[in-house]
Amino acid sequence: MRKGILGVAAVSVAALTSLTLTACGDDSTGSGGGGAKIGVILPDSKTSARWETADRKYLQQAFDAAGVKADIQNAQGDKNAFQTIADQMMTNGASVLLMTNLDSGTGKAVIQKAKAQGVTVIDYDRLTLGGGAQFYVSFDNVKVGSLLGEGVAKCLTDKNAANPVVAYLNGGPTDNNATLLKTGYDAVLKPKFDAGQYTKGPDQAVPEWDNTQAGTIFEQMLTSQPNIGGVVAANDGLANAAISVLKKQKLNGQVPVSGQDATVQGLQNVLKGDQCMTVYKAIKKEAEAAAELAIALTKGQPGHANGKVQDPEAKTDVPSVLLEPKPIYAQQVKDVVADGYVTKAELCTGEIAKLCADNGI
Repeated sequence: MRKGILGVAAVSVAALTSLTLTACGDDSTGSGGGGAKIGVILPDSKTSARWETADRKYLQQAFDAAGVKADIQNAQGDKNAFQTIADQMMTNGASVLLMTNLDSGTGKAVIQKAKAQGVTVIDYDRLTLGGGAQFYVSFDNVKVGSLLGEGVAKCLTDKNAANPVVAYLNGGPTDNNATLLKTGYDAVLKPKFDAGQYTKGPDQAVPEWDNTQAGTIFEQMLTSQPNIGGVVAANDGLANAAISVLKKQKLNGQVPVSGQDATVQGLQNVLKGDQCMTVYKAIKKEAEAAAELAIALTKGQPGHANGKVQDPEAKTDVPSVLLEPKPIYAQQVKDVVADGYVTKAELCTGEIAKLCADNGI
């Protein structure tokens, strides 16, 4: 077993540990709303395109393939709507809630109400701090952060950068994933700061991962410290916000910027050289793992986990299904296309067509 930072642990899928947590009720067939045994709440469609373009699609496909009825809704960033949706799902008979919280406070309130009604909760992609969800399904987010830090370091080395100033454009301060990501990239870069190889630059969180605010924040960073030489951006949306600011100063392509999610925009920025790299998380595998777990629980079967993540607020370990992320540089963009996560048609448009051809896509 590999023990990671903040209590993240994982073992091979072949060595899945059977857990005895179950949920009441049997499965029902079909897909859609009322009467669904599984309720899925996605957070929004503004901070990242993935929730609607990938997660919803792959979750629905997995439930349909299993013949299980599920109700998938998106709270669209509204905390009151998030709680209302959860209440409606439980009233309509959901025995399992699969949810991506907007913040831990809102998520915790939903989990407490679910537990009181005998409903099992699976935290999907984001851990609800102090919430006590029975399971957590996500990627190893400390590992994702490490890849972000390693990516910026690699690109700075490729550019022969001397003592570059590296800025952090972190994710939302209320999202535990953002904390885990920063833990990962700080572990990679702090030794370089301490050794005088790099200089620590501005370090700021972006409220709610809002891309517009990210642009404003980064513009202020660059104004106060014009010699920023590298940017660890916590996802592709934040990366693009920074790149847009760098373009105004004709610095795009000169200042390495990281990202994650392997969005079409992020991959195009990588191919253009404006973004150093992105981290690909195979959302299809995450969605399938979450759906499989939710379906088993509705049937009263034991759930399976391949690791655990420590809830730093509750000081408890949450049984977890953790998946491995993958770094994507220009040469690896073709792997994301081959995996079916994005299509060549949507990626290789306009000026990007030649870049796609040059990189084997």
